[in-house]
Amino acid sequence: MNTKLMNKTHQAALHAAFRELPLVAILRGINPQEVDAIFDALVEAGIKLIEIPLNSPCPWDSLERIARRCPPDVVIGAGTVLTADACSRLAELAAPLVITPNTDAAVIDAAVEQGLVPMIGCLTPSEALAAARAGATALKLFPAARMGIGYFKDLKAVLPAELPVFAVGGIDTSNMLEWLNAGVDGFGLGGSIYRTGWSAAQVGTAANGLIAEYHRACESLATAEGLEREADA
Repeated sequence: MNTKLMNKTHQAALHAAFRELPLVAILRGINPQEVDAIFDALVEAGIKLIEIPLNSPCPWDSLERIARRCPPDVVIGAGTVLTADACSRLAELAAPLVITPNTDAAVIDAAVEQGLVPMIGCLTPSEALAAARAGATALKLFPAARMGIGYFKDLKAVLPAELPVFAVGGIDTSNMLEWLNAGVDGFGLGGSIYRTGWSAAQVGTAANGLIAEYHRACESLATAEGLEREADA
């Protein structure tokens, strides 16, 4: 495989996903026997970013299965990445998402060195700015809902404006709009899109509902911004 071309393909898919549908499906607890059907349901619904946490059963088996059949416009990878060695395995699989629960410079360095996409977990300003300096592609505010939107606004004020921030933890159709209104750039979706034991049909239904709400929320914000501009004119 041409690594340089592979990276460009992933970069194009990533940019498109960040621009059009920045929703990461987090399949925590999934097992290899069910991963293909769940993966197909997510792709059919339109999800473009898919994460298999490494504390799931046999996560590398699941990643290998979906990596073999991943469409070029879908970007996959691992969550709960805690070591630099995991980055090497993801590079071998052409699964570029490196999603962490914490800020670890060694993991970020390994991901950047191998042309992967580090989405780095942070909570404090120190962690967020350290991740930004180390080369994070995006930040993952976790746990988002427990800290609240007010905390996010305070944190966002000191971050580089061009660095995307994803809210993860407690996000569902009931609160997407308020987070987007606060300036968050995307979401990681765990229990609202997949839970252990859910069928592919259930996952597909959940994914469709979340995607529809994301688009509805974006349209609502665009309408409000348009009205505000007209009022100021």
